[in-house]
Amino acid sequence: MNIHRSEVRRTALSLLRDGARNADVARKLNVPAGTISYWKHMDRAKRDECPGRHNPKCHRCDGTPLDARAYAYLLGLYLGDGHISQAPAHRVTSLIITLDDAWPGLQDAAEAAMHKVFPENKTCRIRKVGCHNVKVYSKHLPCLFPQHGPGKKHERPIVLARWQREIVDAHPWEFVRGLVHSDGCRAANWTVRTVGGVRKRYEYPRYWFTNVSDDIRRLYTDTLDALGVEWKHCDRAGRRYNVSVARRASVALMDAHVGPKH
Repeated sequence: MNIHRSEVRRTALSLLRDGARNADVARKLNVPAGTISYWKHMDRAKRDECPGRHNPKCHRCDGTPLDARAYAYLLGLYLGDGHISQAPAHRVTSLIITLDDAWPGLQDAAEAAMHKVFPENKTCRIRKVGCHNVKVYSKHLPCLFPQHGPGKKHERPIVLARWQREIVDAHPWEFVRGLVHSDGCRAANWTVRTVGGVRKRYEYPRYWFTNVSDDIRRLYTDTLDALGVEWKHCDRAGRRYNVSVARRASVALMDAHVGPKH
């Protein structure tokens, strides 16, 4: 449960939007100044504005150049199997991408993308059971990932900001690759057919993407449509959690630009 009531937060944001200073709002509402600053930062990020001036090295705050290709890949990883958190012991938010130890190459790729998007920030890997959390700290994460919010991603709307949409349109395969590397896979499927009276087993490759968020699956399928990749939904327990790419030509496209996990 939040320590501050939602009415207090709404009042604080109203005062801040009218130009009141953080310190004045904190004193008036008896709320810590750090909390007021965080509320203001998050509010401005959600409204696609420059959230703050604490660190000049931010693409959204001051136009610092951004490696768009690396960002498109990192955005896919975040939407698939990542999250942004702020532990009580830390004042700075962290981006965490959880990746299975069976695919060490993906952990390397995720960390490399973080280095390119946040060149002045250190990254680390935290060992978990069967996986690692690839992590980077930055106070500007809410600027670059405005989809961040309370609760799980599938419980809130996920819509790309216009500037994010432009990056995905410019680097669609990197975005698809990030989504598949986090919440997808390349697998071998099989079927049995009768040919000339003889039942034969055939194997064929298929790409899967599984995510319970309707919005995230739609971002994936819209991008596939733009790339000319054929796909279809496969229901699971009555829900369309799975997106399949199985047509030979479409699998060949995916192989050329995404490939199996490694």
